[in-house]
Amino acid sequence: MQPRRADLPSATWRKSSYSNSDGGQCVEVSDNFPGIVPVRDSKQPEGPAVIFGASAWSAFVDNLR
Repeated sequence: MQPRRADLPSATWRKSSYSNSDGGQCVEVSDNFPGIVPVRDSKQPEGPAVIFGASAWSAFVDNLR
């Protein structure tokens, strides 16, 4: 299966609601892409993003709860 490509420069990112205000360990996700969820480190927004399938991301988040 070929990986899906996303136009990440045009992504709108949101920080995790669990992130604290002191710049600690934070992740950002973008909801703009059907079927995939790009995730990046908010402290390094110019760095790489990891792209998860939407169902895999949902399962991950559900397991964290």
